[in-house]
Amino acid sequence: MAISCRGFTIDFTQKTYIMGVLNVTPDSFSDGGIYFNKDAAIEHSLKLIEDGADIIDIGGESSRPGSLPIPLEEEIRRTIPVITEIAKRINTPISIDTYKSEVARRALDAGASIINDISGLRFDPEMAAVIAQNNVHVILMHIKGTPNNMQLNPSYEALIPEILDYIRGSIQICRQFGIPMQNIIIDPGIGFGKTLEHNLEIIANLREFSKLGFPIAIGVSRKAFIGKILDDAPPAMRFEGTASAVAISVFNGANIVRVHDVAEMSKVVKIADAIKKNLYRG
Repeated sequence: MAISCRGFTIDFTQKTYIMGVLNVTPDSFSDGGIYFNKDAAIEHSLKLIEDGADIIDIGGESSRPGSLPIPLEEEIRRTIPVITEIAKRINTPISIDTYKSEVARRALDAGASIINDISGLRFDPEMAAVIAQNNVHVILMHIKGTPNNMQLNPSYEALIPEILDYIRGSIQICRQFGIPMQNIIIDPGIGFGKTLEHNLEIIANLREFSKLGFPIAIGVSRKAFIGKILDDAPPAMRFEGTASAVAISVFNGANIVRVHDVAEMSKVVKIADAIKKNLYRG
């Protein structure tokens, strides 16, 4: 399963890909806004690549539980100058983490190659058209509710089937707008309208999502469910828990893992890939 992404080739038959997180926000749950400054963001992106990131995912609006949307122009102000500068310096795919079509349009013009939409094309009816017009890849994520209310007692009658139905709906939107099926990546949305138990069930049953026939991205890095399991550990103390969740996700079928600690998680992924490739040998 290989995809061509604006001149970049991503071959999931060879390895699991590392998506390095770059939050250019003042209120990220994981890094406290330390890369909000443009120069710091650019420097960190270069470090992520040096550490082994295959894709850089840039976000200008926090999607932590309870967060509210920011104005369009503010998201553009935070992200586009960073993307423009990074695209000049690196030969690595850049993903824009946004659900706003105008942010996506400007990011693609600035050098981004992938749209990472937490709403699975549901929040902005113009997003699918932007993706189709530019013939780029899209990560379709599942979310229940919005970032502001998604963690207010999320419930499901049948977790995995409901998430699959949501993603199928997003895939159908892609079909309606003429987005090639080979441009689609799916994400079950860990932490986006899920309890601790929901997140664990998704990771344990990740192979169910493989049945849809698309590459799977997953973001478990430093998430709250890890903190809860580890006696309310803060984000900075969730390293080992993240490593465990990443390894199991890879073993269960993840093709892209979205992480903060790229250097360390690259090693985790390398071991998980090696074990998975030898699963049926000997």
